[in-house]
Amino acid sequence: MARAVSKQRRWLMTALAWALGFLIFFPILWTILTSFKSEGDAIAWPPQLLFFDWTTENYGVVQERSNYVKFAMNSVVLALGSTAFALIIAIPAAWAMAFAPGKRTKDLLMWMLSTKMMPPVGALIPLYLIFRDFHLLDTRGGIITVLMLLNLPIIIWMLYTYFKEIPGEILEASRMDGASVGKELIHVLAPMAVPGIASTILLNVILAWNEAFWTLSLTTKDAAPLTQFIASYSSPEGLFWAKLSAASTMAIAPILVLGWFAQKQLVRGLTFGAVK
Repeated sequence: MARAVSKQRRWLMTALAWALGFLIFFPILWTILTSFKSEGDAIAWPPQLLFFDWTTENYGVVQERSNYVKFAMNSVVLALGSTAFALIIAIPAAWAMAFAPGKRTKDLLMWMLSTKMMPPVGALIPLYLIFRDFHLLDTRGGIITVLMLLNLPIIIWMLYTYFKEIPGEILEASRMDGASVGKELIHVLAPMAVPGIASTILLNVILAWNEAFWTLSLTTKDAAPLTQFIASYSSPEGLFWAKLSAASTMAIAPILVLGWFAQKQLVRGLTFGAVK
């Protein structure tokens, strides 16, 4: 039986939740507002929140200096490409762990997750040397491979939790009807796990889009995504906050819109199976 909560406590918790949400979102809001300021207003003290001379000049300067579309297309290709290749590997792996587990399946899963705790700088030098020797530096294929391997443990873990909620008897029935492993995955398992797969895709796209360390370390020009686009303004123009904010807003806008419209699906997928 649910515990009764007073109206005052409910209003207090709601207000605290909204305040915390606003506090988390405020840096993004401030970046967006600063992008519409002149350089003088951007560094003015005390800072001006809304009452300033709004201008779109910074966006024109940024677009004139940098080819935003090229950086954005690289980000789209890297995020979607790494997600697609990761799913090709993760779905069969998660199926094997969920429906044909071995003695060390849980240990293997925990080991894969533990690799996410390793500082990425620890693998930078050997990976950079491998990329240099195989001519993969500043290539889409090389970065897609890195992003795929980087997020593969999380994808397998998420799909594994979704697949565990599917009754194994359904798959056994499909085998009795003569379905091969491939048909079982494509025609039986995948349709039943569409919500989980969709939320996994959304999360991986967001993670790949926001990845900065490897994209900054292994790209320069040809395969450079929007993280490199922002970095190009933070170095030579670090003190020009309005232009830097405009570049940052242009970089985060697509994924911010995607996250806003897909938040319900994302939350549903991340909490799937959490409450019994």
